[in-house]
Amino acid sequence: MNRAILVVAFGTSVPQAQKAFDHIDRRVKKAFPDTEIRWAYTSRTIRAKLARQGIRLDSPEIALARLMDEAFTHAAVLSLHTIPGIEFHELCRNAKLFGEMSGGFQRILVAPPLLSSQNDLERVAKALIEQIPKTRKPDEPVLFMGHGSKNHPADALYSAMNWIFQDLSPHTYVATVQGHPALIDILPKLQGKNLGKVYLLPFMAVAGEHARKDMAGEDPESWKSVLTRNGFRCEIMLTGTAEYPEIVEIWLDHLRDAVARL
Repeated sequence: MNRAILVVAFGTSVPQAQKAFDHIDRRVKKAFPDTEIRWAYTSRTIRAKLARQGIRLDSPEIALARLMDEAFTHAAVLSLHTIPGIEFHELCRNAKLFGEMSGGFQRILVAPPLLSSQNDLERVAKALIEQIPKTRKPDEPVLFMGHGSKNHPADALYSAMNWIFQDLSPHTYVATVQGHPALIDILPKLQGKNLGKVYLLPFMAVAGEHARKDMAGEDPESWKSVLTRNGFRCEIMLTGTAEYPEIVEIWLDHLRDAVARL
């Protein structure tokens, strides 16, 4: 067996957000010290932007083709997606083809994304609640920004996370940029509290463009601007979930399971 691990993310072109991926890279290499580790970004736009800066990242398909050409026989793919949505299933479908083609991998498996079981949801909720500043008062709302996927049923996982958050930490919510619930769905719940401070945090692997512009930016439609107009003072934390060791450990558990089944 000549084994490799391919870590796949949507990607980021924000230098400050790259530290989240650097954290995962260190953790994966520590967990699998004798295994070849490669990276790939699914976003063609981000790959092109980085290429103009002299940074070359492969797509998952090119990365798998390279591994195959280098005579690796077994591959585990770690998806750094948050939910098993459209991009995750595209990754699974394409990875499977590399195991079916003539001369392809003898075995290739894709580890599931972050939110893949009830246990995952509970572990994630507990880990994120621990990241809320201890100075937060009990009645001050906390709002996590997820990406969302309005065209895929896995989007419902964000609503499930809201239920779990409410059980563990009242006034803690998740809303999404491109799915349900949206900020407009959560805003009435926030307005029912005493207006004051609201904490904004990313519910994404990295604090990239969405977190820095859609959540914390100065655009009139950013979450910060909308909440400010509604009487809130926003305290913002620009930390991706992949920067938290407890969250990365969940992804690593998924990867360990996939590697064990190669």
